[in-house]
Amino acid sequence: MTKQRRLAYQAIKEVGQNSHGAITLLLNFIGVSRQAYNKYWKREETPREIRDKLLKERIIYWYELNTKTIGAGIIFTNLKRDEQVTFEVTLKMVKRLMRELGIRCQSRIKRRNLEKQSEIYLQDNVLNREFDVNTPNKVWLSDSTELSYGISGEHKIRLSGVLDLCGRYLLSSHLSLTETAEAERTVFEKAFELTGDVNPLIHTDRGPAYTSKSFNNFLNRHEVIRSMSRPGTPYDNAPMERWWSEFKLRWMNRHPMPKTYEELVKLVNDGIDYFNNISRSETRNGCTPAEFWSIAI
Repeated sequence: MTKQRRLAYQAIKEVGQNSHGAITLLLNFIGVSRQAYNKYWKREETPREIRDKLLKERIIYWYELNTKTIGAGIIFTNLKRDEQVTFEVTLKMVKRLMRELGIRCQSRIKRRNLEKQSEIYLQDNVLNREFDVNTPNKVWLSDSTELSYGISGEHKIRLSGVLDLCGRYLLSSHLSLTETAEAERTVFEKAFELTGDVNPLIHTDRGPAYTSKSFNNFLNRHEVIRSMSRPGTPYDNAPMERWWSEFKLRWMNRHPMPKTYEELVKLVNDGIDYFNNISRSETRNGCTPAEFWSIAI
């Protein structure tokens, strides 16, 4: 039986539940006998239909868990680790069932036309875009981003974070009114409390908070290596910028604007938990950032 015929039977069944005589009229319209129609609904489901039914349920589960912002590839990654899916699944199957369900990733990272900038070597850009790191606490990135809350988003606040390049795991976060040296010191204190006595390379931009004497004196006590982006070159800190972008597009923008500070704190914490402990990627061998980071220790 063709997909079109199955969809027609389903539509006739739904319409017929609320309209007397509609089933007969519709069956006559498509040229199908009542006997054939009844036989279809009384028959047993085939193994493929049972499999597809379960897969559709799990696809919808992972799709909604990830705020409808993931595509077939990430859904496929989650299905491979789904305990309810005990049979082999292929990416082609996932794409087919997503088409039948009519769902697709509902966010896209904005693309910007970046003009190529002249390459000027600065000695303090130690990281030099070497982002492929598979050892925990070897390279940390840091930056802050602005968030809004209130009835109409009238309140602004800064969210600072420390990101370990290994697995793109966010080690710590901190909310403050502005990006200050004290706020950045606080977020790094949290990171060191989590990791213990480590001496990573720490890369930031050239913001006043990161170039202040008090902040650098604090880092010097931990005997770290400092690295900073070149002026006007945000791509030198690309993984951190990408993390903020996805956090906003796939989490903050997918939820109602927090009305109070307490609501904002909960939404931010839930979002960080999602990206650290739920979101999976094939670039991490199907692991979450927390799993990948823990395995690599």
